[in-house]
Amino acid sequence: MAITGEWEKALRPEFAKPYYAELYRTVREEYRTRVIYPPAKDIFNAFAFTPLEKVRVLIVGQDPYHEPGQANGLCFSVHPGVPVPPSLVNIYKELHEDLGCRIPDNGDLTHWAEQGVMLLNTVLTVRAHQANSHRNIGWETFTDAAIRVIAAEDRPIVFILWGGAARRKKSMITNPKHLVIESAHPSPLSAYNGFFGSRPFSRCNKYLEQNGLPPIDWQVPDTGEKRKTDAGPAGAAES
Repeated sequence: MAITGEWEKALRPEFAKPYYAELYRTVREEYRTRVIYPPAKDIFNAFAFTPLEKVRVLIVGQDPYHEPGQANGLCFSVHPGVPVPPSLVNIYKELHEDLGCRIPDNGDLTHWAEQGVMLLNTVLTVRAHQANSHRNIGWETFTDAAIRVIAAEDRPIVFILWGGAARRKKSMITNPKHLVIESAHPSPLSAYNGFFGSRPFSRCNKYLEQNGLPPIDWQVPDTGEKRKTDAGPAGAAES
């Protein structure tokens, strides 16, 4: 899937840079020779589901889930029927405590993305079973450019930064019309160090409403399937 619309116009200068040509060659060869997630057609889903002109919130993740069937191109999200990963379990717990939202039976966050919540990983691909394996091949440069494009929008936007990697993006966000909400990462290793109790969802909606914008409906719809969770290794990287 190619990037289109306002995103394509805004990011067009990146496509012409040498690093992007090398990134493209590397990723193409990786898909040819290894098992890579997400499926190639889903790499740019964050851009496809949330057009630039509709971005009201940006949530920054790390890199895609690296086990079969998990990654779908939106950070923290998985397809319906896939066990809900531990970080997303904790996000749902905080959402319940913050806004009283029901814990859904699935981990599909497209309902958020379609409302203007961009779910962007800083790295957009990963080798199977190897967390962070596509770190430093060029994706960070590209996604930093995307974050700067959003930060250049002169309208109220909320930036939600969970964990050290995301919080390092704060220096890009200087417009006083923007709100930065930051805390520890929701992973099991760090959620009790400041993520739980941070109330990001209500704070986000309060800011949007104060600026005359409709709040996000954070309630993830049920699919009717029995909810499954994935305990996963406690130290596994997730986004």
